[in-house]
Amino acid sequence: MQTDTRADTRPDPAVMARPTPVLALDGITKTFPGVRALSNVTLKLYAGEVTALVGENGAGKSTVVKTLTGIYQPSAGRILLDGKEIRFASAQAAADAGITAIHQETVLFDELSVAENIFLGHAPRGRFGLIDWAQTHARAREILQGIGSDLAPTARLRDLGIASKHMVAIARALSIDARVVIMDEPTAALSHKEIHELYDLVDTLKAQGKAILFISHKFDEIFRIADNYTVFRDGQFIGEGRIEDTDNDALVQMMVGREVAHVFPKRSPSHGDDVLSVTDYSHPTEFEDISFSLKQGEILGFYGLVGAGRSEVMQSLFGITRPSGGAIRIDGAAQQIRSPAEAIAAGIVYVPEDRGHQGAITALPIFQNVTLPSLGRTSRRGFLRLAEEFALARQYCERLELRAASLDTELGTLSGGNQQKVVIAKWLATQPRIIILDEPTKGIDIGSKAAVHDFMAELAAQGLAVIMVSSEIPEVLGMSDRIIVMREGRMAAELSGDEMTPETLVRHAAGITQAHTETRT
Repeated sequence: MQTDTRADTRPDPAVMARPTPVLALDGITKTFPGVRALSNVTLKLYAGEVTALVGENGAGKSTVVKTLTGIYQPSAGRILLDGKEIRFASAQAAADAGITAIHQETVLFDELSVAENIFLGHAPRGRFGLIDWAQTHARAREILQGIGSDLAPTARLRDLGIASKHMVAIARALSIDARVVIMDEPTAALSHKEIHELYDLVDTLKAQGKAILFISHKFDEIFRIADNYTVFRDGQFIGEGRIEDTDNDALVQMMVGREVAHVFPKRSPSHGDDVLSVTDYSHPTEFEDISFSLKQGEILGFYGLVGAGRSEVMQSLFGITRPSGGAIRIDGAAQQIRSPAEAIAAGIVYVPEDRGHQGAITALPIFQNVTLPSLGRTSRRGFLRLAEEFALARQYCERLELRAASLDTELGTLSGGNQQKVVIAKWLATQPRIIILDEPTKGIDIGSKAAVHDFMAELAAQGLAVIMVSSEIPEVLGMSDRIIVMREGRMAAELSGDEMTPETLVRHAAGITQAHTETRT
């Protein structure tokens, strides 16, 4: 057999120029007062391909979605549609350009039909501007069949299950004849079977030539359906490439590839006996088989991705929701906590993530927010004693170095960091044994973060037992003596000492149990 020795002049597919992206971000920067959410980021979305946007919580993914859909306008940089610069002055402008987003929690209306939800605000019109119901139902049926759904356009949404409602949300997004489809954590509320049905839908959309941006924390999903990847970290573009050319290890390293910042207080933990013991703790829908202990003077970190169930566990421990099973012991004695009042009486307090809605009353002055759970200490025979309220509020606000003109100042006028200090002061005034801090530095500036971290260290040094829920890897590593990682409502790992690394946290949170490279099936 003769060997053809002629030079192969065929172009190398690896170096061939890629087509022009349908939609691209070029050097996009987005700033808010005191915060730079995006800094010179790049993103490219191609027709008939799925691009996975990867990054830990706070990487800037949500800001990108809002920029692409016209909710935010960039502070600098360009948005390119088919290679030409474009500006989306509003969400409607983005929709008119064929860009649509399917969010984890899309707003739908239970009292309306499937077709009415799909075409809400842009239903086909007939004579005299009236809705053409025959065309509306026919078009809804066509869109639903195009995504493999046999839902009846006339069915009431209230009669449908979660997966069917999700299909309606997708059909609604596609009703504008979208060229770009953004899927933001689309599988968070779906069962295993429904997730695979979503995969089939993504394949259908790809075959229709749509450019898809897929945002997920789940690596198995990313490697199953994505063609390309882009990694963000702390609002910055880190890298991009073909998914076939990378693996779990490389993506994890890109996501967390930074040293833990040396801004956390140095601590020499001195732990006492177990203060809290939780055994086989479960909830009907949110979490299952949670078991851990907490010692006096310890800071126990809880880490996990969106939907892992961390906050739900904490809310149940505080009596906001009822568990379906399990036991709680405080100082070895069994406790039944059925309400926040019983939790406070048992020495447990909870600083929620959403301080604006759950942690404080922003229309009230500072001092009344601080004393609200402690009115029994500042009243006599049912009458409030203003001087004692002020004294109690001043004591704890000074401990946290609160910056405000007066304790009479309305809470809503304070910065996020100072509002957080007031919420913490409120619960410290109850003199708890155990304090649960859920995302304690979310949305506050770096100076206030340092103050909160210093105060957490001080509380632990004074013997308070602290649980800290955090999505920020540097924070959870820098402040915790031990870390519990949660995934999909279960404990994925309990880490201490040298086990506590960024890579280990991400692996357990994302369900990556093997270090070897995984390929798509």
